[in-house]
Amino acid sequence: MSVSTHTQSFKLPKVPFWAQILLGLLLGVLLGWTARSQDVSWLVTALEKVGDTFIGLLKLAVAPLVFFAILVSITNLRKVNNAARLASRTLLWFMITSLIAVAIGLAIGLVTNPGAGTGLTPKDGELPEKTGSWIDFLTGIVPTDVITPFTELNVLQIVFMAAVAGVAALQLGEKAQPILTLSESVLELLQKALWWVIRLAPLGTVGLIGTAIATYGWDLLGKYATFTADIYVGCALVLFVVYPALLATVAKANPLQFFKGAWPAIQLAFVSRSSVGTMPLTQKVTERLGVPKEYASFAVPFGATTKMDGCAAIYPAIAAIFVAQIFDIRLGVGDYLLIAFVSVVGSAATAGLTGATVMLTLTLSTLGLPMEGVGLLLAIDPILDMMRTATNVAGQALVPVVVAAREGLLDREAYDSAGGSPVEERERVAVAA
Repeated sequence: MSVSTHTQSFKLPKVPFWAQILLGLLLGVLLGWTARSQDVSWLVTALEKVGDTFIGLLKLAVAPLVFFAILVSITNLRKVNNAARLASRTLLWFMITSLIAVAIGLAIGLVTNPGAGTGLTPKDGELPEKTGSWIDFLTGIVPTDVITPFTELNVLQIVFMAAVAGVAALQLGEKAQPILTLSESVLELLQKALWWVIRLAPLGTVGLIGTAIATYGWDLLGKYATFTADIYVGCALVLFVVYPALLATVAKANPLQFFKGAWPAIQLAFVSRSSVGTMPLTQKVTERLGVPKEYASFAVPFGATTKMDGCAAIYPAIAAIFVAQIFDIRLGVGDYLLIAFVSVVGSAATAGLTGATVMLTLTLSTLGLPMEGVGLLLAIDPILDMMRTATNVAGQALVPVVVAAREGLLDREAYDSAGGSPVEERERVAVAA
C-alpha cells in the first residue's frame, strides 16, 4: 500500500524556464556540430526549419504588436503624473547610455584593431541588398499608405502611425475611448499569443543555435576572432559594468537584484535575436522590478523600437573601424564623432528586428566608407546578433528602472523581491484559473 501511494505521489521535477533555454542551447550546439562534422544534410535542414519557424512565429505578431503597444502606451501616459517629464527623462537616459556604449565600442576598436591580420581584402566584400542613408531614414519614417508598412514589416513607419494615432486619441478624449478599449483588448490578445510562442523558446533555441553551428562552424570565427571578441567584450562591459554602475549610483538599487529580475528577458533576447519579439517578457520583468505598469507600458515598447545599445552603438562603432582597416582608410576624430552622432540619433533605424544591417549601412554611408564592407560582416552576423540583442533588451529594462527610481516612482519592495520567471508565473495563474 505504501509503495503504491509512494508511486502515485511521485512527480517528475519541473525544469525551470531558464534551464530549458540552457539545455536547448547545449543541445543545439551538439546537434549543429554533429550535422557539420558528419555532413548530415537532413539534420541541417531540420534545425533550420525549427529555427525559422520560431522566428517566423515571432515576426508574425511584430507589426500589429508594435502598432497597438505604441498606441496604448502613449494613451496610458495620461494616467501618469508628469507624463511629459517622464517621457523626456526616458529619452534622455536612452541617449546617455547610447553615448556611453558607443564610446566603449570606439575605445575597444581603436585598441584592438579588429581589421588587422584577418586575411580579408576589399574583394571579399559585396554590396548589401538593402542600404540605409539619412535621406532614406528621414523620408522613410512617413508611410505612403497604411497597408505597406504592415505587409513589408517597416517597423519605423508603424511606430510613426501608432504615435500619430496615440496623440490623436489623447486629443479626442472620451470620443476615442471605444477605440482605446478595442486597442487594449487586441494588445492583450497579441501578447497572450506571443506568450505561447515564447514558451517554445527552448525548442527554437535548438534550431537557431544548431543552424548557426552547422552553417558557419568554428572555422569562420578564425578570420573574425578579434572582431567577434570585441563585440562580445563591448556588450559585456555595458551589460555587466555600465548598467550595474548606473543602478548603484543613479538609481540607488542593487544591481544583482536587477539581473535576477530581468534575466528571463535577457536570456530570451539572446536566443531569439528580436527586441520586439521579447517585448512582452521585457515589459513583464520591468513591472516586476517595481516600475509602475502605466509607465512601463510606455517606456518598454518605446525602447524596443529605439533603444539599441548593442545593435546601434557598440556594433556600428567597432564595425566601422573594422571596415576602414580592411579598405585601408584612415578615420579621424571627426569620423568618430559622426559615429557617436549616428548611434544616438539613428538607432531607431534598427527597429527592434533581428540584425543591424540598416544601422551599419547608415553609419558607413555617413562616414563615406565602402558599402561592400557590409558584405564582409553578413556571414558572422547571427553569432554577433545574439549578444547585441541581449544588451539591447537589458537596456530597455534598465532605463525605466533608473527613471522610475529618480522620479520616486519605483516600488522598492517589489524590486527587492523580484525573481523567478514570468513565464512560469503566468502558467501557474492559468492553471489556478
